[in-house]
This record gives sequence, C-alpha cells and structure tokens, in this order.
Amino acid sequence: MAVQDIRIEDYTYDLPDARIAKYPLPERDSSKLLVYQQGQIETAVYREVSNYLQEGALILFNNTRVIPARLILHKNTGGAVEIFCLEPLGELASGMFQQGATSWKCLVGGVKKWREGPVVGEWQYEGQTVKLEAFLGPKLGDSYQIDFKWTPADLSFAEILGLAGQIPLPPYLNRETEESDRERYQTIYAHHDGSVAAPTAGLHFTDQVFADFQAKNIQPAYLTLHVGAGTFKPVKTETIGEHDMHAEYFEVSRDLLKTIASGLDQRQMVVVGTTSLRTLESLYLMGCKAKIQPQASREDLEITQWDAYRPELTAIDCKTALAALLDWLEVQNTNRLVAKTQLLLAPGYSIRTADALCTNFHQPSSTLLLLVACFIGEDWRKVYDYALANEYRFLSYGDGSLLFRS
Repeated sequence: MAVQDIRIEDYTYDLPDARIAKYPLPERDSSKLLVYQQGQIETAVYREVSNYLQEGALILFNNTRVIPARLILHKNTGGAVEIFCLEPLGELASGMFQQGATSWKCLVGGVKKWREGPVVGEWQYEGQTVKLEAFLGPKLGDSYQIDFKWTPADLSFAEILGLAGQIPLPPYLNRETEESDRERYQTIYAHHDGSVAAPTAGLHFTDQVFADFQAKNIQPAYLTLHVGAGTFKPVKTETIGEHDMHAEYFEVSRDLLKTIASGLDQRQMVVVGTTSLRTLESLYLMGCKAKIQPQASREDLEITQWDAYRPELTAIDCKTALAALLDWLEVQNTNRLVAKTQLLLAPGYSIRTADALCTNFHQPSSTLLLLVACFIGEDWRKVYDYALANEYRFLSYGDGSLLFRS
C-alpha cells in the first residue's frame, strides 16, 4: 500500500479526558517511563533513563525555547482580541529581534469584531510605559498578517513578548496559563526562542539526569527545531495523502553534523522527542539531495512532505548523505544550516538515523502517532494499550516512553 493511502482511522485509540495530564508532576524526572525493547515492555521512571542507554551513547535534544506567543490586546471600545503569534514574515531570528515594528503570521480570536484601527496594550516596564499596537493585515489561509508597532522603539519584539505575552498551552489542556507554566512548559536546556509549543519529551530531564549521563560517558548534543502550532493540527482527512503537513524551521551547526556522522554505526544514537527525530531524518534527506545535486540552493534542499518516499533519495546510505551535506556546507562557506522541513514520517519509511526515541504519548489520529508507528511498527498499539492499562498520564504534561528500534 502506498503511504498516501494510509487511513488515519487505523492510527487512533480511545483517550479518556481523565488520562490527559492537566499539570506536570512536582518533580520533572519522577514521571513514568515506559521502556519498549525487542517487543518487551517494562515501567521505569525518567530519573532511571541512563540505565537503559549504552555507555558512550550520543543523545540529541531540541533546545528550542517556547515564546510567550499569546497576546490579549484591546479595541478602543474595550473589547478584547486574542492574537497568537505563529511565525514572523521573514527569518525567525530577525522577527524576534526587530525593534519598533515587525509583521507576523498570527491566529486571531474575535477577528470578526475587529473591523478597523489598531488593538492596543499598555504595560509598565523599568519605569516607563510600553505601548503595543497591532494592525490587522491580509488573510493568510486560516491565519492573518498582523503588523505590530510599539514604543519605546528600542525594545526588541522578544522583549515585548516577554513583557506582554502568555505561554500558549496546548488546547487539549483546556485551562488558562498559570505562572508556573512559564517554567514547567520549558525544558531546562531551552535556549533559542522560537517555538509556540514545547518539545515535551524533554520536559522530564533534570540536572541529576544529565549528571548520570556524564557518569556513563553519554554525550548530550543539541539541535534546534522551532515547534509550530501545526503540531496540534489533527488529521481530518480519511487518508494521510490528503493531509497538508505543517512546515517547521530548524537549525543545526556543522560541528553537530560532524558529530552525528562520525557516530554512525559507532555509538548508540538516541533522540529525545519527535522534533529531534524529524530534524535528523530531514538532514539525511537533505544530504541525499546534496549528493544528487551538489550545486543545489538551500531552497532546493529543503524537505517537502513526501520526500521520504522518493526511492532515488532513500537509495543513498546515511553516511554518504551526511558527508554530501557537510561538503555542501563547506562549499557554501557556512558553519550552520537553517532550513525548513515539511517531512511526514509514517509507516512505509525506514528510519535511518536513530536507534532509540524518547517521546511522550501522543494524541489519537495525529501525525506524531504516525511517526511512532513508523519507528516501532504495529507494536505502537501494544505500547499504547499497556500505557492505558497501567495508568500512564498522557500528552504534554504526562508520562513518556523510551522506544528502541528493532
């Protein structure tokens, strides 16, 4: 069966609302960890994760940082308008650090009542009044262009969001953001601003867990993929071939690529989160394109939804592909790769880059559940049935799993 013909109804399960964790546990690393290996399942906790990894393993984390992307501004009549900042219209870094004005792609709540003029907010910051105005621009699919302007103009948009914005919790938590979420909905290693959703598999890691890694010579490494709101987008079509996969931006250094390439077949490769796996497999496929077309532009190398299912690409082995991508970076005379991926990983594709995946439990009928099925095959049902039968907590603030590929 062609991957586009996969029916999403075959990748669903019954998730009672009571099993969705509305809040995290008091201690990050006390969450349950389901360990799946060679068809067998056992229960541990996250603080024991190093016991299951090989000495000298490479473990990859996504160090993106969730931005307080939810703004509540007001019309001159006093009515509230909610603006959810998705991504800047331009490069992400420049959008965060623009001063005085910037334009973003946004979701807007209450847009029908916002007919003209700006919506406004005012706050006090370091003894001065900060004023933010937002102007409604053209429609962009199911979102809008929003033009922001603020004073004092020497503040960056990142500072404006830090002052005025709220952390955008996943919609399935069905509650308002609380002050504690500013810390707990971030990983302890979050570094690069840009996500509107946390890479939640990493929420369970603590300084003690990292100390245990060091004692076992397990090397942490970091890539960046900025998680978009599309990660919560349900598959509403009958087959995944009709689903439009969301695109996300990622950034990796040349040094990280060298580390990954040198570790292939030499050390266990563990990835934390579906975002990290999506990035790694995108790098492999970009390398395949670079091998076929060494003079390609960055845009030519970027990954579309179905690139993983092109036999002329996947005939190339991972070592060769990553070497070609490193050569391409050398020719471009750059030490970092910033690109976009729309990759959809589903059964029918063989994972090339990872031996183990650490991930939370995902929503029914989601592309993230398809990714898990891509990684461990039909045993995804066995894993989820076990988790449901053994009182695991689900979704972003819930428990997680360590899945070993056969």
